This record gives sequence, structure tokens and C-alpha cells, in this order.
Amino acid sequence: MDDIEAYPIILAVDEVCANLIIHSNYCNERESFEVSIYYHENSEIIFEIVDEGLAFTINQYAEPDLNEIIKSRKKGGLGLMLVQRIMDSIEFSKKSNKNICTMCKKIN
Repeated sequence: MDDIEAYPIILAVDEVCANLIIHSNYCNERESFEVSIYYHENSEIIFEIVDEGLAFTINQYAEPDLNEIIKSRKKGGLGLMLVQRIMDSIEFSKKSNKNICTMCKKIN
């Protein structure tokens, strides 16, 4: 994988981690999360991000209107939309007291 292929994937993982820090853990430096990376023989990379903060419910997410964001000059709010366009799949689940974000990306 070259840098041109890797950069968007890194951006997507970074965006989810930043959202966890800001929204799920309220910028609390004592909170932590764990990132695991798995490679499958079918040329798929799976990223699993686990934390214990406030859970995110994707079925309550409404994709923002780009025209409204531009008109209002709002900063932020496009991260999840960007992640959804970069990755082949993204899922949010909860197991016990842990939130799990799983993102998959097929690579050449």
C-alpha cells in the first residue's frame, strides 16, 4: 500500500479517535481507548476501536447538508460523513460497558 492509499485510511481512523476524545469522553485525559488492527488474507484491514465513554448511536445520525454547512460557515460536523466515504464499512456496537467501532477497508 502506498501513501496515497494509506492517507485516507489514517484520516478515517484519526477522525473516529478524535470524536471519541471530544464527544464520548468529553476531553477527559484520564479516559482511554484501544485501537486494534487486523489484516485478513482477503486483502481487508479491520480497525477496532474500543472505549468506555458515552456510546454513539449511528441510527440517530443524519448526514449533514453540505450547503447548509457552507452557508452557516459551521466548523466541524463532517467527520463521520468523511469516514463513511473512505471506509467500506463502519459499525458501532456495545458489549458490556464497552463501545466498539469496527471499520473495514479492502485494499489492493
